[in-house]
Amino acid sequence: MIGRIMNRMTENACRLLAASLLVLTASCSTSDTLTPKPPTPDVTNAEIAGFQNVQPGSEEDFILNVGRRTYFTKGSAALDSVAKTTLDTQIAWLSKYPRWLLKLQGFADDPGASETALSQQRADAVMNYLAAGGIDRNRMWAKGYGKDRLVRDCPDNACRSQNRRVVSNLRDERDDS
Repeated sequence: MIGRIMNRMTENACRLLAASLLVLTASCSTSDTLTPKPPTPDVTNAEIAGFQNVQPGSEEDFILNVGRRTYFTKGSAALDSVAKTTLDTQIAWLSKYPRWLLKLQGFADDPGASETALSQQRADAVMNYLAAGGIDRNRMWAKGYGKDRLVRDCPDNACRSQNRRVVSNLRDERDDS
């Protein structure tokens, strides 16, 4: 009885293997194997598909070429040198394209801190820096969202640091949401 079952299992396995090989063979195409293919171009420095038509002064230009996120250290609303470099680039861009308004959204993920107050302080710090750099305060408004809209929800400090930020969002008109 066991021998008979084993023979049947072996026959089924052979049939399955043969069917698989048949499908694999049928899916292969040999029609272009003799045609030489052109060499693969060097794409290391090629433009990324979809980004060739980014217009200067557009929201995409701001996001891709300027950067809209400013990060902070734990429990702080102080701007470090990296944050100031990002904001200096924003100042130059916003000065060149004065049609844009700027909504500054502050976020905090700092246990033990008043997250809403800290996120507002961060947004205000960015707004004050941009204003000191020549951007009209009437073009900007700031709001702290606290722990709302986390980028990542995790216990690891390196992960949480992504939530300690201000996002500079371009707007055509003012919204207070």
